[in-house]
Amino acid sequence: MADDSGHQRGRGSGAKAGQNNERDTIIRNKLRDGSLRLYELDRELAPIDAIRVRREYIEELTGAKLENIGIFSIDVERVTKRNCENMIGTVQVPVGVAGPIRIKGGHAQGDFWLPLATTEGALVASVNRGCSAITKAGGADVRLLRDGMTRAPVFATDSVAHAVQVCDWVTAHRDELRAAAESTTSHGKLSDIVTFVAGTSVFVRLEFDTKDAMGMNMVTIASAKVGDLIAQGTGARLVALSGNMCADKKPAAINAIMGRGRSVVAGIALTHDQISSILKTDAKTLFEVNYRKNLVGSARAGAMGFNAHAANVVAAMFIACGQDAAHSIDGSTCITTVDQTETGAYVAVTLPSLPVGTVGGGTGVDTQQECLKLLGVAGSGNPPGTNAKKLAEIIGAAVLAGELSLLGALAAQHLARAHQQLGRG
Repeated sequence: MADDSGHQRGRGSGAKAGQNNERDTIIRNKLRDGSLRLYELDRELAPIDAIRVRREYIEELTGAKLENIGIFSIDVERVTKRNCENMIGTVQVPVGVAGPIRIKGGHAQGDFWLPLATTEGALVASVNRGCSAITKAGGADVRLLRDGMTRAPVFATDSVAHAVQVCDWVTAHRDELRAAAESTTSHGKLSDIVTFVAGTSVFVRLEFDTKDAMGMNMVTIASAKVGDLIAQGTGARLVALSGNMCADKKPAAINAIMGRGRSVVAGIALTHDQISSILKTDAKTLFEVNYRKNLVGSARAGAMGFNAHAANVVAAMFIACGQDAAHSIDGSTCITTVDQTETGAYVAVTLPSLPVGTVGGGTGVDTQQECLKLLGVAGSGNPPGTNAKKLAEIIGAAVLAGELSLLGALAAQHLARAHQQLGRG
């Protein structure tokens, strides 16, 4: 049985326990002989029991004990229906808090505590130091540059002439395509259509305003409707609903240039005294480290991002806040800049692609929902879309804190010492 938290404590006692044991034995025998598959347990048992029996079966097959994976507090009724198939338990990731960080954004305003889910020692401490610097300097300026989730179906055509005809048809029928896309959702709006040609392949990059949802499911369903119309109207053959011009869960120059999800920029002006007292370095050294490491070093390496460790902070906040962890790759396209000023330095980060949402996906899982509540962004905003924009700005400020701290540590030659003290395995 399970207590109110979902923590499994035993099999019960008496007649009911005996019945359960007999039932479990029958089910395990069916799993062994192949007459019942693991995913079918959810049809036979209550979610909590399906998870336990599935885990015990995997333990039997592998010889591995999975006791801690079986301890959890989340609502498995919801998770097994919406978030995870063949569930056997959960993996717990430590969550630290950094802050407060003062943010002066278009949507996020005030002081915030940042939840960071990570197993990397020194990361939370580093972001915390950056938060302190930003708050002492009066707060980070943060703005949303663009807002739009993309999907890009790919079509096969008969020739390059036919490919161009398809592009022309799409341009001429934008209103019709928009109406078709928006008929599939009560929230999403088709905001842009851009076509690309590569030989006989045509890619139609569709961009949507998805309000408070990250929106991949929404735009995929809408794009299917648009794809069918284009195929019917042009004779082109729809090959794949995603043609990788989106581009989803891959580092891509198109996302860095055109943006995907929420595009955010954050910056902070630091005085010479603040750089000296908090970061233990000076503006000239801070500038040089960023120039030679983040800009020249990244260019020489052929990197698509020009930053110190932006994806580190994006991933930690994504995991804590129920975002799709694979999208943390988009954080690697961040550009960090340092401008020397008469009074000190202006440090900024530009994040062209942050696919985030505050409804749907993992945002409804109990622990992740609590982290969103900590930030004041859980659920749908008023008006719709404001909570997701606010979350994007908060993450942008968090990345700025992380970049600022690491640049300072490198400039002051403190990096190895910090990892020796906080990050030893």
